[in-house]
Amino acid sequence: MAGPPDSSRPVEPLTRRGVIRGAAVGGLALPLLAACGDDAAAPTDTEPSGAVSPGADGSSGAGEVTVAKSDVPVGGGTIIDSSVVVTQPAEGEFKAFTAICTHQNCPVTDVTDGKIHCNCHQSYYSIDDGSVISGPAPAPLEEFSVSDKGDDLVVAGA
Repeated sequence: MAGPPDSSRPVEPLTRRGVIRGAAVGGLALPLLAACGDDAAAPTDTEPSGAVSPGADGSSGAGEVTVAKSDVPVGGGTIIDSSVVVTQPAEGEFKAFTAICTHQNCPVTDVTDGKIHCNCHQSYYSIDDGSVISGPAPAPLEEFSVSDKGDDLVVAGA
């Protein structure tokens, strides 16, 4: 437990200049800190909303995600509920990965030009296997199993 404050040091009065300096430093530092946080990249409004089923224990998270095949472009992919990326590297070949960047847990933001992109710190992953193409990401994206259910795909473990 901490003792009483050190009263031997004189306390400087609060000045307008001190308040402005503190606000300026805080105003510069806060956006930099926020860029490394979990909420730095908001999900896009063009994400299809896949159906997320609860896990076997009733919790959300370790369940299944369903997405229409037509929502997953060839050579690209789609992000579902900011938790799963489903890609189609070649016609009829589907892959699924976590949509959370391995660098600082930001959600990935888009899938274009054969790459899964995290906008927080510019990491890029392969749509083929989730491996790191470039950026500060230290590891590949976790891969999930994908089942073909007619017009839909079911991603397990998401």
